[in-house]
Formats: sequence, structure tokens, C-alpha cells
Amino acid sequence: MTSPLSSKAPLNGRKNGIDSDRDLPLPVQDIYDNTFLKNHVHFLSGDIEEQNILKTIQWIIYENALSGASGESQTLQLYVNSTGGDLYHALGLIDMMRLSKNPIQTIGVGAIMSAAFLIFSSGQKGHRYITKNCSIMCHQYSDTYEGKHHDLKSFSKEAEMTNERMLRVLQDASGLSSREVKKKLLTPSDIWLSAEELVKLGIADHIL
Repeated sequence: MTSPLSSKAPLNGRKNGIDSDRDLPLPVQDIYDNTFLKNHVHFLSGDIEEQNILKTIQWIIYENALSGASGESQTLQLYVNSTGGDLYHALGLIDMMRLSKNPIQTIGVGAIMSAAFLIFSSGQKGHRYITKNCSIMCHQYSDTYEGKHHDLKSFSKEAEMTNERMLRVLQDASGLSSREVKKKLLTPSDIWLSAEELVKLGIADHIL
């Protein structure tokens, strides 16, 4: 098995951190960003929120456009390190991952919790890597919606549908039945897991 950390592609059009067109040093962050892009790598780190997810979706679209132009499919590597955030944004990213013509590996580092757990689980089956010291947590959908009594009753339908969306994502990722997912991952209490337990449940494939 090849580790997702083994890629050694050089910077595109740059040598040793120098812009070959201008012979000027590049800012360190630009060097990192160009290295990641050249190697088809993206880091999703921090809260699952609009700007963070937007950058990840733009990366997927960009990589797919490049593959469409060249006619060559590339395996993408998405590193995930997040304690969670907005579930709607997470589901939007998961749909883009599902629609990507390029397979997307996921690598969980640091923490994959809540909405980030769903994103990690949606990587290409057989190529979802988890580090042995990663903190892992899954739980039921929760929301802090406030409003009039009539609106709260109306929102309960959306809450139920959102919970069903989570259920389907986890079913697709694990191969577990709806009943098994509810029992093992979507219980009333937060579910904390080890890397070994995640592999056993079919959510991850390899421990790094």
C-alpha cells in the first residue's frame, strides 16, 4: 500500500522556492500552496464554515477542470482536521466529492468530529486514512434554531430530513444498515471512537 504522504512532485515552474520567471523568493505560504496544488492535495482544517468549505469546493472544481482538459484522471488527497461546524456546508461539500470525476482520498489528522466526521467518511472507499492519534467523534444532528411556535413546528420537518441525510451518508460510507448506523453512530450521546474502531465500522480503511 502506498502512503498518501509519499508524493514527491516538484513545484510547477519553480525551483527551490524561487519564481523562475522573476527570480524572486516566494512567500512561504505560496510555496506551500503551490506544492499542495501540484500534488493534488488540499487541507481542510478548522471550523466547517462557509469560507473553508468554499475553498475546498473550488479546489475540487479546479482539479476536475484540469482533468477534463488533459483527459487524465488524478487522485485527489483531502486532509481533514476539524472539530466540526455547519452541517449544511458539510453536506454541500460531500455532494461535490460524490460528483467529482477524480477519486478523493481522505486523510484524518488531529480531529475528525461532527460534520468533519461525515466529510472524512465520504472519501473514496479503500483510501480513507486515519492517523492513530486522531480524535474521532460522531453524534446526532443538533441545531439551535429559535423562532415562533409555529415556525419551530415547521422546522422540525427539516430537522428530521437533515438527520435522514446524515443517516444516508453514513450508510453509504460504511455499508451498515440504517438500524446499525443509528445504534453504533447516531445515538443520543456523542460517540467517541479509536482509529481501530473506525476501521472496524467500515468508516476508515487504513491507520497511519
